[in-house]
Amino acid sequence: MSAALLPLFVAVPLMTAALLVIAGDRRTVHAVGLLGTMIAAVGAAVALVFEFRSGGAMAHGVSSWPFGIAIPFVADMFTALMLVVTGLLTIVCSWFAIASGRAANVYFAPLVLVLTAGVNGALLTADLFNLFVFIEVMLLPSYGLFVLAARHKGTLQQVAGARLYVTLNLLTSTVFLIGVGFIYGTAGTVNLAELAGLATTEPTVAISGAVCLFALGIKASVVPVHGWLAAAYPATSPAITALFSGLHTKVAIYGIYRVYAVLFDGDSRWLWIGVTLFCLTMVIGVLGAVGEKTTRSILAFHMISQIGYILLGVALFTLAGLTAGIFYLLHHMIVKASLFLSTGAVEVRYGTGEIGKLSGIAKREPVIAVAFFIAALSLAGLPPFSGFVAKFTLILASVEAGQIAAVVVMLLVSLVTLLSMLKIWSGVFWGNSTSSLFDCDDAPAVSSAPSPLGGVATKQAPAASSTVVAERPRIGMGLAGPAVVTAAITLGLGLGAELLLGLSAVAAEGLLDTTTYVQAVMGS
Repeated sequence: MSAALLPLFVAVPLMTAALLVIAGDRRTVHAVGLLGTMIAAVGAAVALVFEFRSGGAMAHGVSSWPFGIAIPFVADMFTALMLVVTGLLTIVCSWFAIASGRAANVYFAPLVLVLTAGVNGALLTADLFNLFVFIEVMLLPSYGLFVLAARHKGTLQQVAGARLYVTLNLLTSTVFLIGVGFIYGTAGTVNLAELAGLATTEPTVAISGAVCLFALGIKASVVPVHGWLAAAYPATSPAITALFSGLHTKVAIYGIYRVYAVLFDGDSRWLWIGVTLFCLTMVIGVLGAVGEKTTRSILAFHMISQIGYILLGVALFTLAGLTAGIFYLLHHMIVKASLFLSTGAVEVRYGTGEIGKLSGIAKREPVIAVAFFIAALSLAGLPPFSGFVAKFTLILASVEAGQIAAVVVMLLVSLVTLLSMLKIWSGVFWGNSTSSLFDCDDAPAVSSAPSPLGGVATKQAPAASSTVVAERPRIGMGLAGPAVVTAAITLGLGLGAELLLGLSAVAAEGLLDTTTYVQAVMGS
């Protein structure tokens, strides 16, 4: 694959988004345009993975401007793996949104495509200022998707969640831009290739880089700046929650890995700070889930906890640690999306995700129950799923690095994670079937209509005082399919972990020794 094609990862989604806006309210055209573009993007990303299977990097200066003026787009194995998984998750989450009726709005597909362009640009750029720009490109359509999550008039929780999400991200982007300005003021450049290793010798550059890492830490929801995620993510629709879980915080995590590897050259003097913060993130995140009463709130807190595991890899900054961290990142993106999609399917069909209002769903919905069960065991780290491989390799890397306290924390947090997954399982899927799903007057009934993917488009119906289970349509494969597919992937990654571990090791080597990455950018 030619390096000159890298900008197409941004250009094609943007152009398709514009064409879909022009096309107007044609749902089939929007579904085909969105999914077709994303499938093509995933295919191109897979080609990049094949290109970098033995290492290496490629870079291109947009429009062939001279180095230092052109926007540098660069890809290596780490970038390629992220492009594959983010693209795959966008496909399954869009599939779920179409099947659940959330994609009916004429602006849904264009907004998702603009979001994709921002994500791809953030993963590909080797310029800190343009990283800021692409993060903003990623965030602006996200605000619109948050608004579209409300069917007609948003609830108080939705309004508060959207307000928090927008305010927090605007503040964080400002902090990140200040850090980029400080770097430019002290180093005279924001190009990562020219900044390589500079933070190890220039204290002012190190402080400026720390401001950028702090901003990325907020976006990644690292303790103590984690509370916004647990409040904001459950406030939108299940489809958007699943989509954001696989993209937003993960782009920030990717940025932390990349910036610390290149700018700080993995400086060992500051790694203890990361180990401490990330262990606290594991503990506080998992404890926050204990008192929650809805499936998405529990999963949101566990998302915070798992981010601590992922970032521990960069805090170890050894080949084994980085390999385990990258594997954990890719595994978690898939598993967490699967959990949000399986519980989201229940929420869309039955109108609630509150623990205690539903029970015995597994007897009526065995397919979605199995999908949740697989993903839940994977999140907890049980074999033969990918979560076991991720945690086992991270534990081995921590032992090798002498971080025994971190190992103890990981094991204890894994136990509490399993208990939380069992809480959802016993409160929603297990037990006797509920004779009446809703005993309160404000419980919504759900009507259905065909969707472009053969699922159902749900609509809010007038309140009903009692809705009998037998009168409700079951969750069709259009709605259950995304959760089933992602659950199958985590099982496949667990059984065939050697392939992804090998690719993750190649990506880790590129972070340990950034020479190839830097030379590719300098020659672009």
